Parts: sequence; structure tokens; C-alpha cells
Amino acid sequence: MTPVQAYTLRLGDDCLVLGQRLSEWAARAPTLEEDVALLNIALDLLGTARSLLGAVGDEDALAFLRAEPDWTNALLVELDNGDFGRTMARQLLVSAYQVPLWAALASSTDPVLAGVAGKAVKEATYHLDHASAWVVRLGDGTAESHARVQAGLDGVWPYAAELFETDPLVESLVQQGITAAPAVLLPVWQQTVERVLAEATLTVPESSWRPTGGRSGRHTEAFGYLLAEMQHLHRAHPGASW
Repeated sequence: MTPVQAYTLRLGDDCLVLGQRLSEWAARAPTLEEDVALLNIALDLLGTARSLLGAVGDEDALAFLRAEPDWTNALLVELDNGDFGRTMARQLLVSAYQVPLWAALASSTDPVLAGVAGKAVKEATYHLDHASAWVVRLGDGTAESHARVQAGLDGVWPYAAELFETDPLVESLVQQGITAAPAVLLPVWQQTVERVLAEATLTVPESSWRPTGGRSGRHTEAFGYLLAEMQHLHRAHPGASW
């Protein structure tokens, strides 16, 4: 696998895993309208994941036949949904990262990444607007909704740091103009998130804990259950088709 393919796989894994998580809200969201909205976001992420994984290899094999240590998604996207406040807090953190990332990748020297990013940035912008509106609505709502979304934010916040980690792979691609340096994306993310949290009357969490490992295949316990559910049908009926 080339360095560009390895990086492309990371991005695809992020989208696929988060899309799977959001799909768990089917028929469980607070309203019918939100049920449809979350599934549409999940479908957006799935579409992006298919484009990215398909550029690396057989998308079905990559999605349904890889073992847990072979996945390179960030830990943040695999965390359990928790309640609706926690899900929206996580979506805010992820979307605020993906918008500037896709915007930068739209000018990538890699034509595949540039092509995918041109469409993905538009979808991620909607995802960010949707999550922001809900975080503000919950944070500046009742005492109960404020407490729940703050608790959800506190729980997922430490995992966001992994999104901005760098390593030799990323550094080499930055030098080639293929992607943007995480240090460039971080202040944009911080400005966006802090603006939304201020409007939502929420407190920016303070934590020195920085869980990591997703990019190198070390995942949370929750990921094993997600993967088992997502891969069960394909593994139980290998080679089957509609």
C-alpha cells in the first residue's frame, strides 16, 4: 500500500465508522425528522467512505473482512452514541474538523482526494450546521438538556486531540502538497467549536488525558461490538449477492 493509499484509508475508515454509528439512531431519534436527518448524514458519510475505500482496493473486502487491528479510524468516531446530546457533541467535533480538512484536500495534488473532497466539503458543511444547531438548542435549553449535552461533550472531548496528531506518513504527504498539516487545521477547528459552545452556554472541557491509538489499530472496546454487527452478514454468507 502506498503512503497516499494508507492516508486515504484513514479518511475512509473515519467516514465509514461514523456513518455506522449514526445509523444506529434509525427509529430511535427524538423526532421523525431527526431520524431522517441522521440517516441522511450517515448516507453522506457512507458515500464518501465508498469513494475512498474504492480508491484503495476492494471496498467490500476493506469494509467487511478486515480484523479490528487493521482499521485506522480515529477513536472519536467509534465511541458509543450514548444519549442524543453526546451524539451531537461528537458530531460537532468531527464535522468542525472535516470541513477545513476537505476544503484543504480539494486543492490536493492527488486527483482522487481532490475529487472526493470537492463533494465531501459541501456535505460536511451541512453536517456541521446541523450539529451546531442542536448543540446550541440543547445547551441553551432546559437545565436537563444543558446538563446532558455538557456531560456528553466532556466524555468525547479528550478523543478529539487524536484528529490533529501527526506522524511520518502525514508529514511526508504535507510536503508533497497532498494534505494539510494538522497544525494548520487545529486553530480553525478550535475557533469553530468555541464559537458554538459559547452560543450554547457550554463550558469548554479541560482535560490533560489524550487517548490515542486508532490510527495504528488500537481501538476501544466499543469498536469490537460495532465491527461485529457491521460485518456479521457478509462473514456469515461469504460471496452472497442480491
